[in-house]
Amino acid sequence: MRVRLGQLLIDSVGFDETLHRIEQLVDARRGGMVFTPNVDHVVVAERDAALREAYTRASLVVADGQPIVWTSALLGHRLPAKVSGSDLFLPLMERAARRKDRVYLLGAGPGVAEEAARRLSSELGVMVCGTDAPRVGMSPLPDEDAVVARVRAARPDLLLVCVGAPKAELFLDRIRERVAPAVGLCFGGTLDFYVGRVRRAPRWMQRAGLEWLFRLAQEPRRLARRYLINDPAFLLVLLRTLRLPRSERVVDDAGAPALRSDGARAPD
Repeated sequence: MRVRLGQLLIDSVGFDETLHRIEQLVDARRGGMVFTPNVDHVVVAERDAALREAYTRASLVVADGQPIVWTSALLGHRLPAKVSGSDLFLPLMERAARRKDRVYLLGAGPGVAEEAARRLSSELGVMVCGTDAPRVGMSPLPDEDAVVARVRAARPDLLLVCVGAPKAELFLDRIRERVAPAVGLCFGGTLDFYVGRVRRAPRWMQRAGLEWLFRLAQEPRRLARRYLINDPAFLLVLLRTLRLPRSERVVDDAGAPALRSDGARAPD
């Protein structure tokens, strides 16, 4: 079952099923992409055709944010749970350690991925096969081929792209075929949270859908435009989606876009 919110289709899966599906993607050895949209993704996808197209090629799309879960009920099918990359990170790494999956950490600031790799290896026994902190752009940068070559040489099972949206999604979509069979996951600021470079909102704020407010208080200059000017357009997207017939808002497995041979969804 999938729920449409604006231009995006979001899979109706809970936390444990998300982890299971990621394992299935790894075991299939065909690559794939896992995206975790929040309110900002929904708004940006309205105007960014490249991001919309990247989402159609994603293998799994799960709700990152309580507002996405709450509004899904209005659309006709409540999503089971908020499944953010930052929440998935440690359970996924614990499974990777048990399964001996190879993990590549890409993104965050200088030294962050290396520090995360040391902790994951010593504390959980994760097999981190590489780290990198390249510049990632909305379109290919001159050193992108070299970045891809380093990832390919490391032969990861899981490629964690810890870069802000929509750069992470567009980057991963551009390189997905060249890094297969690695499964790519867009995890935003997860590594910064993990190593303690950035504080995450308290649990009660996460449950109340106020994580954005905590982040805004931390970085007002960088995030004020996004949260206070751009993201209120989410309400207009929701209203437009509500005008669609329920059959277009909630898509069951029989009517959902078919999966291609590489595990991605064909455009609907």
